[in-house]
Formats: sequence, structure tokens, C-alpha cells
Amino acid sequence: MNAYSTKEGARKDTGQRILSLWFPYLAAERILRQRLGRSWRSRPSDHPAPSHPPLVISHRQGNAQRISALDERAEALHLKRDMGIADARAMHPSIDIVEADPEADRRLLEGLADWCDRYTPLVALDGADGLFLDVTGCTHLFGGERAMLDDILSRFFHQGFDVRAGLAPTPGAAWAAAHFCGDRIVDGGEEEALLAPLPLAALRIAPETRASLESVGLRTAGAVMAAPRAPLARRFGATLLLRLDQALGRLDEAVSPRLPVAPLSVERHLAEPVTLTEDIERLVGLLATTLKGDLERRGEGARTLALLLFRVDGAVSRIALGTSRPMRDPRLIQKLFHERLAALEQDIDAGYGFDLVRLSVLAAAAFDMAQADLTGEVTDDGADIALFADRIRARLGEGAVLQPVTVESHLPERAVAIVPFSEAPRRTTPPKRPDRVQAPTTIFPPERPIRLFRAPEPIEVPATEMPEGPPLNFRWRRALYRVTRAEGPERIAAEWWQEVPGDAAASTRDYFRIEDADGRRYWLYRQGLYGGSQAAPRWFMHGVFA
Repeated sequence: MNAYSTKEGARKDTGQRILSLWFPYLAAERILRQRLGRSWRSRPSDHPAPSHPPLVISHRQGNAQRISALDERAEALHLKRDMGIADARAMHPSIDIVEADPEADRRLLEGLADWCDRYTPLVALDGADGLFLDVTGCTHLFGGERAMLDDILSRFFHQGFDVRAGLAPTPGAAWAAAHFCGDRIVDGGEEEALLAPLPLAALRIAPETRASLESVGLRTAGAVMAAPRAPLARRFGATLLLRLDQALGRLDEAVSPRLPVAPLSVERHLAEPVTLTEDIERLVGLLATTLKGDLERRGEGARTLALLLFRVDGAVSRIALGTSRPMRDPRLIQKLFHERLAALEQDIDAGYGFDLVRLSVLAAAAFDMAQADLTGEVTDDGADIALFADRIRARLGEGAVLQPVTVESHLPERAVAIVPFSEAPRRTTPPKRPDRVQAPTTIFPPERPIRLFRAPEPIEVPATEMPEGPPLNFRWRRALYRVTRAEGPERIAAEWWQEVPGDAAASTRDYFRIEDADGRRYWLYRQGLYGGSQAAPRWFMHGVFA
């Protein structure tokens, strides 16, 4: 009895719809688009495309050059992938041979994946020449599955690509439909009928497994489905049955999107593409107004925003910026993108214009409502500074505005860290007022220099009053200084709980505040203690007071 008729092998009907796109000539089309233009396939009949020789992409395999990709004309000459370049040139001396560039092909495929975001945010790469799109619940926005598929194929054709598409409930069935049918929509429950007549390659199994199956007479997916499962698993491994069950929908197969899905997005399709920065900023304001209502319902504000500009010819510009505080005011969001667009004006190529603009919230946080006073104005001392810093960062980059923050360490060089303004901690509640009944206690923190050196500088100390006392004079930067006054020592021990072998900060330090004969004040320390078996103590200059 066929195992697929049992209850354990029943198909899972999840309502999922997966679109598989296959670009069989992607590497060759990248070169032809550079030579002949992006619309080289869709030229009008009275402007035929310039003639070009058959194109072959070469790569080194072992000690020989072999064909890694080719175009339709080379394929029509019965040239095949993995054929030796010498044999291909001997058969057809007129072919054009270009060295393979896998990185450029990968960048092109990622650009196509970015462009497919106009249909669904769930886009995954499939090998070196394919894409998976999870279009579940999205097809009605484009007039149905057939209308969406025709739109995708037409747009890619006008961009210079030959693409094959398959739409099915599972990634495996969609992949098989794209690679072996070219353009087919498979309804739920039709996966077995689709796969049965197809060759074993439709199951996405290794070539060695395919060769072993063909050696015993199993040459189609239908023949494998009709065979008993237990002997197949013992002889050919569990991967064969796994791929078969995934294609038929009996086991789940995840499609991992290449980019995180934004929790909130708004977009606008344009009948007339826009090219001017002013038009883009106006659209940002309109989209931010729509986004504000969604953020208010969630009680959140945006911390990271992304603006996606989809160009007519397939290019996508992705512009992201962050905010130091949760934000949902459309006017402020428009100001930030005004600065960002001004900074990127030379890098954004509008081409023939953008026909789709999308504004997404990549990260959000709770939005704290501020209390207004009797005049209706909201008083927030840090709001103007935060907006100023955000605008500077939007124009000059994330590292343009930095802020020092305290760190839990008693070592002076580790007690402060410089972080981007947006990452600095913010006080969300007002400070508590001191209890008036309790007498205030004043604690004077240790005095620290105005300027603290990034790294302590070694100094020479020829003599001290006593082994544990301050120096009488010292030499720093080849100049000799005579000490007239000294305060200290202030002992700072090592942080034993995070001691690193070889760390210079792991020794005990005795700090002194020193004043020289000219009234200049310095902050220096002795590292290490006298006596014992340790090395002799060393002196360092760590900062200056004035």
C-alpha cells in the first residue's frame, strides 16, 4: 500500500502561498544589461537590440576552465554548463567568453530581492539564481494570483531578465513549477499531480542520490512516490523522503526572509513617478501622518525608520535613520528625512523616477506622554537637544554626535565611555526631591582633573620624600618639573573580578595631586608598591587640572 494514503502522511493545508522565481541566465544578463542597456529585451520592433555573439561565463574548476553560465544564444548552440572552455571554443570559435564574478551576481540577486519587497516583505534568496517570496495574504492587493504573477514577469522582462515563476502551497512545489514548467500556478492538493511526471531533479536532491535512483530504474518523482518508503530510506537516506514530504506539504519547510519584517509600514503607489527631492519629502510627510495613527493605537513611538524608494527600472534605495527618543510627530519625521536626503542627494539616482514609496518602522519603543502646562505648551528641556542631535546625525552620520556616559568602574580611564547620542541612557522620571525632615549630608567626591589623558603617559621620578610619598620632582616629555605642593595618596586598587593577564591596570595605584613651581597642577600616580618580589613601581601622568 502507498504510504502517502495513511493518516500520518496526510497533507497539511495551511493556506500558505509561496512564489518561486528562477533566473536561468542571471550571470549573462548582468553583463548584457551593462553592454546593451537594462531594457535590451523589451526594445520596440523598429529599434531591435544590437547583435551580440553568444555569451559564455567561465570559471576555473580544478586545472581547467569550464562554463559556469551562458545566455540563450550559447545554449541554442548546444553548449552546456560544466563543459570545458577549450571544447566550447573549438566547436564555436565566435563565442564571447567572460570571467565569472560571483560577488557581482550575488549583489544583483540581492538587488532583485530588494525590488521584490514591493510585493511582500518576506523575500528569501534561493541559491545563486533564485528567490522565494511568501505571498500569503498579499495576492489580492494586486488583483489576484494570476494578475500578480503577470505583473512580476512583465516588469522583470522590461528590466532585461528572463524569469521563470511557480506559485504553490509549498516551497518545493513552487520551485519545481518554476524550474520545469516556467509559469504555473499550483492550487492546494495539486502538488502530487505536478511532481509525478517531473524528473528527479525537481525534488532538489543531490546529484549522487539522483544517479543512484536512476540506476535502479526510478527516473521520475512519481516513481519515487509509488515506491515503498522504508527501502528508500534505508538505501538512499532520509533526505530523499524529507524533500518529498516537504514538496507535498506533509512536512513544513521554513522560508527565512533575508531582512527583518518591519512591525509597521505604510506605502503609496504613484501613477506618475517622482524624481524631485521635494516631492519625496512631501510624500514622507503624508506617510508619516498615516503612520502616526498606528503608533498612537500601539502607544509607541518610532526609534528606527526606513524609507524605501522603488525605482521604475528595478533599483531600490533604502534610507534608514534613528532617533534618540521615541517619535511619531510627522513634522519632526519629515525634518529628519529632509536632512538625510540632503546628505544623500548625490548618491540617490532617481533615474526615470520612483513609482512606489514606503515608510517603515524598524524599531519602536513606548511613547511617554508629556504633561502640558496652563498655556498648553509641553515643557521638555531635552526635546530640543534631542531633535538637534538627531538632525545632525541624519546629515553627518551616527558618529557625528557623541555623549560621555558613566560606567561602573573605579579606574579613571574606564569610568567614562563615549557612545552615540542615541544610545546614551535617558532619565524617564524626574529626580526625587530630598526629604526636608532629614538633614542633608554633603559628600565631596574625589577631585578629578579637567583633562584626563586617553592613556597614562610614563614619567621619570628620580627621588621621593619617602618610599610611599609623593615625588620631589619628575621629568615628563623631556622637561623637568619641581614639586612645591602635593596631596595624596588616593589609593585605587585593581578590579580583580575582571583582571586580564598582562593588563597594566591590574596593579594598585597611588594617585597624587601635584603643583609645580609655576602653579601648574598635575594628576599622577605610582603603579605598584615598594617591597616584595614584584617589579619596581612605575610613575605615570594621567591628567592635568589647569
